[in-house]
Amino acid sequence: MSRFFVLTLSGLTQGAIYAAMALALVMIWRATKVINFAQGAMAMFTTYLALFAIDHGAPYWVAFAVAITSGLLLGAIIERVLVRPVESAPPLNVVILTLGLLLFLEALAPMAFGGQIRSFPPAFSIVGLHLGNSQVAFSPFDAFTLGAVLAVMVLLMLLFQKTNLGLRMRASAFNPEVSGLLGIRVGRMLTLGWALASLVGALAGVLIAPSLLLYPTFMDDVLVFGFTGAVIGGLDSAVGAVVGGLLMGFALSYVGGYFGSDLETVGALVILIAVLMVRPRGLFSLQRLRQV
Repeated sequence: MSRFFVLTLSGLTQGAIYAAMALALVMIWRATKVINFAQGAMAMFTTYLALFAIDHGAPYWVAFAVAITSGLLLGAIIERVLVRPVESAPPLNVVILTLGLLLFLEALAPMAFGGQIRSFPPAFSIVGLHLGNSQVAFSPFDAFTLGAVLAVMVLLMLLFQKTNLGLRMRASAFNPEVSGLLGIRVGRMLTLGWALASLVGALAGVLIAPSLLLYPTFMDDVLVFGFTGAVIGGLDSAVGAVVGGLLMGFALSYVGGYFGSDLETVGALVILIAVLMVRPRGLFSLQRLRQV
């Protein structure tokens, strides 16, 4: 099997995870106009909750539901308790808040679940599929991961483009004052945005945990590359998030495979700069209308 083919499959599976994290970041940006730098830590914490359920005898799919549900609730609670009091403050305040939340959750996880490195079971086999007499580096779990990310992308597109709820969420993010005057419950829309974004982040955590060992900071790199993918694709586009995440996966796989893993981050930075020089708002971002 050619090296390029192996690296392509590896990049596809990695990129699906980065795409899931990028979708979470795009979700919260479109719903609240906030970049949540604690998204990875929140996903890490919900993944630990899923592993806690498995350790106490719960089957995988029950633990999967625990992670998704706890992600939904965690996002809603954080918005209500922590973000709501600083919503009217300068944007930098919310950024600092999310960075503080990242540090808090990464300190809380080892105290609550232990600091040892753990493994997380996959939903399906992680053994590569057989095509004829050859085995390819793409497992049933990789197929599940990719399918789950694409399904979430489609659902988010339908939510924001085809439903009144999505329209109200977007209006609340772009102009909360006018939205309130029009009868939209802005507070509820922002809470829902945080909750749904945290749910997507929790999905990313559960999907990548079987590929990585579980420890309190295991989602930090995923957050960085997912954020890079979201910026490349455009922070207001679900399709852009998936494309940007996949591009990051392919880029890191090719750079690491041909030039060494030490240059992976440099390769990601070069791609980011190149895209932003051509499309400053991302590949799939909606262009602003010119003011007359």
